Amino acid sequence: MASAELQGKYQKLAQEYSKLRAQNQVLKKGVVDEQANSAALKEQLKMKDQSLRKLQQEMDSLTFRNLQLAKRVELLQDELALSEPRGKKNKKSGESSSQLSQEQKTVFDEDLQKKIEENERLHIQFFEADEQHKHVEAELRSRLATLETEAAQHQAVVDGLTRKYMETIEKLQNDKAKLEVKSQTLEKEAKECRLRTEECQLQLKNLHEDLSGRLEESLSIINEKVPFNDTKYSQYNALNVPLHNRRHQLKMRDIAGQALAFVQDLVTALLNFHTYTEQRIQIFPVDSAIDTISPLNQKFSQYLHENASYVRPLEEGMLHLFESITEDTVTVLETTVKLKTFSEHLTSYICFLRKILPYQLKSLEEECESSLCTSALRARNLELSQDMKKMTAVFEKLQTYIALLALPSTEPDGLLRTNYSSVLTNVGAALHGFHDIMKDISKHYSQKATIEHELPTATQKLITTNDCILSSVVALTNGAGKIASFFSNNLDYFIASLSYGPKAASGFISPLSAECMLQYKKKAAAYMKSLRKPLLESVPYEEALANRRVLLSSTESREGLAQQVQQSLEKISKLEQEKEHWMLEAQLAKIKLEKENQRIADKLKNTSSGQLVGLAQENAAVSNAAGQDEATAKAVSEPIQSTSLVPDVESREDLIKNHYMARIVELTSQLQLADSKSVHFYAECRALSKRLALAEKSKEALTEEMKLASQNISRLQDELTTTKRSYEDQLSMMSDHLCSMNETLSKQREEIDTLKMSSKGNSKKNKSR
Repeated sequence: MASAELQGKYQKLAQEYSKLRAQNQVLKKGVVDEQANSAALKEQLKMKDQSLRKLQQEMDSLTFRNLQLAKRVELLQDELALSEPRGKKNKKSGESSSQLSQEQKTVFDEDLQKKIEENERLHIQFFEADEQHKHVEAELRSRLATLETEAAQHQAVVDGLTRKYMETIEKLQNDKAKLEVKSQTLEKEAKECRLRTEECQLQLKNLHEDLSGRLEESLSIINEKVPFNDTKYSQYNALNVPLHNRRHQLKMRDIAGQALAFVQDLVTALLNFHTYTEQRIQIFPVDSAIDTISPLNQKFSQYLHENASYVRPLEEGMLHLFESITEDTVTVLETTVKLKTFSEHLTSYICFLRKILPYQLKSLEEECESSLCTSALRARNLELSQDMKKMTAVFEKLQTYIALLALPSTEPDGLLRTNYSSVLTNVGAALHGFHDIMKDISKHYSQKATIEHELPTATQKLITTNDCILSSVVALTNGAGKIASFFSNNLDYFIASLSYGPKAASGFISPLSAECMLQYKKKAAAYMKSLRKPLLESVPYEEALANRRVLLSSTESREGLAQQVQQSLEKISKLEQEKEHWMLEAQLAKIKLEKENQRIADKLKNTSSGQLVGLAQENAAVSNAAGQDEATAKAVSEPIQSTSLVPDVESREDLIKNHYMARIVELTSQLQLADSKSVHFYAECRALSKRLALAEKSKEALTEEMKLASQNISRLQDELTTTKRSYEDQLSMMSDHLCSMNETLSKQREEIDTLKMSSKGNSKKNKSR
């Protein structure tokens, strides 16, 4: 169990390691992509910086040029202001100079206008470059922020991975320590088990020698005492009664009952279908009440009228088959004789279908040739004719397979046992084909009925007859589907139940042997029934469990009780003999007493009559009491007081006799006590011998357990060595993987640190700009 748990843990760790390795590869790819992006961004920043510097230089040069132009404009304005008063003074003399100054002024104005336009254009370019620079700077800053967040996330993932790796390393080290402790304990147990195995091997040798001697003895007894083995030959073994499988019989009876119900539904649907078809022939295409139908349809109607004599026997045959399957029989193909009758009834029905098929096809052709038949109706009639041919063919196929299944009960050589399963599967396929054909018939007939209902000459009688035929076809379809699904669901059970037969044989050889076996089974059942007696009230289960140990070790064991009963019977016989002896003695004493009384009466005849009568009455009473007292114990325990006139010598003899009788009774009681004690001690000895036998049996069981334990110990030792090696290999591999992962993580950390430094430097540069 520990090795299994450790393997599970290592598998989980390996799965986690593979997941983390995949994540690490993804992170590597992400870091490489970010490095490429950062390098591209650095190049872009450099280009932007260069373009920005160029624009700044151009801006500086333009500002300087503007300042120069402004100074020049101021100088020109000053010169113009100075030249205006001078022009007023000498207008006449300066006409030529005015013309020259105007030319210069126009030249300066054009130059100034050009400079102003160029200045505006440069201002516009500078503004656009400034806006573009701000936009690029904002994009780069947002990009830098996202990169910083991603770097922080990657760093968190790396920290989590390192934590997980450290935890797994600690767990593996703890597991390694536990495994070392377990290995030490298992080594100690292995040493102890080796010693035990040596002892068990010695005991095993002794037991092997004993068992080999017993085996030789038993084999010699079998060879000498067993003259004939009937299971050796299949012909004789087929006559043996197999074990009674009540569950199998009840299951087969239940299946046969379901099949009977399905066949009854199918029979009623077939009867309705043929009957309503006969009614339809009398109505369409020519109504027999108005005009005479064709001779073909008359013959067809006559044949259809006989459908009950062919369809009803199917139900009867299935009913006989169901009744033949009882709880007391053995249901296999060799014993189901009633299946042959069902096959014969099915054959007669198929002959009926073959007889009516050409008339049915001709009747459909006659409908197609009538003036009322449209092209759509003609197409439906052709489809129905094809369906009828297929239905007859399917019934023939089904009858062939059922006839094959009926062969083992009549002709054993007609079907081999190896072909039973293939025949049953073909029966299921034929039933499914019958269901498919009935679905097609139902579909085509419903289309035909709808077309005929739309005809202007369709009567109510035709409509109701078509509805009845359609309902019977639907019932046939449902019944066929139920039978097909029922057979396919129970097909595996049918194939498995074929092996039900005599013990250690392939099956029944012939129907005759199966019939003889059933007769023997009935005789055996009758014999067992005659032996069956009403059971007495049993002891409650809890009380029996409570008294089990008492019964095992009790002194009142079966043999001890039998011996006690035998001894008590012997004692009773002895006591009966003594009783008879003392009865004879009592009779003799009675006779003696009567003689003595007679003698005394004769002696005392001369005395008075009253005294004689009293003496006679007393003597008669004493004689009656002596005749009724049959037990000797009263005679011994109570001394007899004779009222007769016997001398004192006889009374003394009676006293001596009573004394000795009392002594004999005392001695017999002591003897009985000694006998009971001896029986008790004998029963205890018997119980101790039984306990000794049980102890020997438990010893044998313990030796077997020791064998199994030694085998398990050797197996566990082998598993321990293999698991040790595998765990050491796994630990070394995982340590190597962890080292490589630590190296990759350190490299990734360095790369992330460099990225952080580069991103910080870029952010500082952007801020300074």
